[in-house]
Amino acid sequence: MKQQRYDVVIVGGGAAGLSGALALGRARRSVLVIDAGEPRNAPASHIHNYLGRESTPPGELLAIGRGEAAGYGAEIVEGRVASAERLPESGEGEQGFRVVTEDGRSVEARRLLVTTGLVDELPPVPGLAERWGREVLHCPYCHGHEVADRPIGVLSTGPLAVHQALMWRQWSDDVTLFLHTGPEPTEEEYEQLAARGVAVVDGEVASLEVTDDRLTGVTLASGQVILREALVVQARFTARSAVLESLGLKPVAQEMGGVVIGSYIPTDPTGATEVPGVWAAGNVTRLTEQVIGAAAAGLMAGGAVNGDLITEDTRLAVAARRA
Repeated sequence: MKQQRYDVVIVGGGAAGLSGALALGRARRSVLVIDAGEPRNAPASHIHNYLGRESTPPGELLAIGRGEAAGYGAEIVEGRVASAERLPESGEGEQGFRVVTEDGRSVEARRLLVTTGLVDELPPVPGLAERWGREVLHCPYCHGHEVADRPIGVLSTGPLAVHQALMWRQWSDDVTLFLHTGPEPTEEEYEQLAARGVAVVDGEVASLEVTDDRLTGVTLASGQVILREALVVQARFTARSAVLESLGLKPVAQEMGGVVIGSYIPTDPTGATEVPGVWAAGNVTRLTEQVIGAAAAGLMAGGAVNGDLITEDTRLAVAARRA
């Protein structure tokens, strides 16, 4: 860290954080990005639905983003932030925060933008985590085209499994719903699945079959192996909210169809949290956001942060003029 105090410290250097850094750098703000180097989409081979960057590898997109942000003066360092705290206001009423990393470094900022993302909590099936982002999937818009027309399985662990199976049926006519630990479908749901040609298999999935580093099937507790080339799961989306919680913010549950799918930190449309001077963007506050949406949210938050700083700069200038 080249200086002790910045206009803005951004915690998290993914699409949201780098987009915010780019906007703030272009606004001639001093910006520090502290990134732990754990992007959520690291297991994926490519990013999709990002206009102008379709099929770009995630690491390549981040490298481009770092270069663009640094080109406008943003400083980017590796590190994991342990906590943040509000500093007492200066005599002129200027806001400030102290950010502390796990290795004991500290830095001050006038404003904070937290873009720490989320953690995908996966069902506890042996071998499943190792295939995550490759053939174990959750979002059809992220990965559906890549497994189109292949044998797809859907692992039921909750009430949304039927919805998932019917969604993925759009990409393949060979979809099997494994009831696993999920609830029994209703009569109406069984009719919908049958009408769409989705097979339903009772029994828990015990493990995955992998041949030549490719998913080839799932093994039931009975020992039966059913050939599949992709397996869809419902991960629980848990916001990486520790830094925001250290400032007094609390994650809340997010529901979909009456089912809790994860936790997030609430913000207003610009990313402003309930703590003045603190913004959040990306998956830490919008669990279902894709990469292009996270980047847009980072831009929105960056603009809002700069606007807030302009207001404070003006107020301080007026006070100095009157003194």
